[in-house]
Amino acid sequence: MKVELMDYAGDDIRIVNVAKVSFDKEVDSFGDKEERLLNYLAKHKHSSPFRHTFIQLRCSVPLFLARQLMKHQAGLSWNEVSRRYVDTLPEIYYPDFWSTRPEGSIKQGAGSIHNDNDKLNEVYGKLMATALEEYSKLLEQGVAPEQARMILPQSMMVDFIWSGNLLAFAHVFNLRSGTGAQYEARRFAWLLDNAIAPLFPVGWEVLTNE
Repeated sequence: MKVELMDYAGDDIRIVNVAKVSFDKEVDSFGDKEERLLNYLAKHKHSSPFRHTFIQLRCSVPLFLARQLMKHQAGLSWNEVSRRYVDTLPEIYYPDFWSTRPEGSIKQGAGSIHNDNDKLNEVYGKLMATALEEYSKLLEQGVAPEQARMILPQSMMVDFIWSGNLLAFAHVFNLRSGTGAQYEARRFAWLLDNAIAPLFPVGWEVLTNE
């Protein structure tokens, strides 16, 4: 999985000055007083100053995770590589490990690491190889890419550009980094953190320090 910064606008000072515009004030440096202001804004849910920012990322994740992430729409815009137009063989995601089904009445999530990972990897690898082989055959037979793609697995990697503001991406991180999130979602959340935290070190921290 990948999260790469493409572009951004704003910084912690920008957020401070957006908040201060109500009093027709402005600063040109960031210090303890400004840090306290951002903490106050986040703590008391005065969120609008954090929306006056822009972050653009290029991401690569397995399809099953991409469809979870697409649920986050407020303050975000998404454009994805389309297999109606692209028919190169996709990359396949291979999990770090397989998990057991959770115990009890829990309907989602995962339990402990499965004790037969080697066998599961072997079965999975064969299925993925077959899917890619048959996909190639359909294209060679002249089947339209928009239909040939139907046999590709949910674990194929998809690439997309995701743009939005700091507040929106912090919301994604807070939800997808929690203990109840899928393992792959938590991995993605920390890739998101690595890309964004250096741009807005205080703003990102106060929004994600839950």
